[in-house]
Amino acid sequence: MTTEPAGAAKALRPARTNATRQKLFDASMELIGERGAAGVTVDEIAAAAGVSKGTVYYNFGSKSELIAQLLRHGVDILKARLLAAADGGGPGRDPLLAMEAMIGQAMDFMAEYPSFARLWVSENWRIPSEWQGTFSVLRAELLDVIGQTVERVATAYPVDDSVSRGSLETAIFGACFVVGLDRQTYNPERTRDQSVAAIMAIMRGYVLKDAAPRG
Repeated sequence: MTTEPAGAAKALRPARTNATRQKLFDASMELIGERGAAGVTVDEIAAAAGVSKGTVYYNFGSKSELIAQLLRHGVDILKARLLAAADGGGPGRDPLLAMEAMIGQAMDFMAEYPSFARLWVSENWRIPSEWQGTFSVLRAELLDVIGQTVERVATAYPVDDSVSRGSLETAIFGACFVVGLDRQTYNPERTRDQSVAAIMAIMRGYVLKDAAPRG
């Protein structure tokens, strides 16, 4: 397995239409959930999506590029939902509530696309990985969205300055994938709200005990 060049993620070619990309995403996630990325062929993905193999190669060039674009597509869906949740309620909204809404959206995304979460967790930390450059770019984008809300919390509340901001963002990011996937795989009886509360405990631990909002 070869490692994707560092700049490859920035050169990803978009699918001709979003509808085609969504069909390929849905079909691929179902197949990958059953057998993993390595065990799925372009022919199978094309057939499941109802498009020709030629259409796949025309839009993506290779199976590796297809998976990279599907990772991008999944992250675009998740990022849009996170940003909408963070911005909901207007500029005066308590940023802790914004973070809670974001985590809730992440749980909903994991429930809707558990195979994407499995692909992310299984491949993201594999070294070398065929999609290492892609993961690096996409991970940074998601961490940035989380980081913006963490910054709002730190502006609105007294917080524990001994906590590394980058580590906090990573903890929330990783917990969303792991807790969401664990719920889907091993603990389906666990509710969405219970999962959100568990992850929010990380964020609430960052805010100093009994601290009231500034201002």
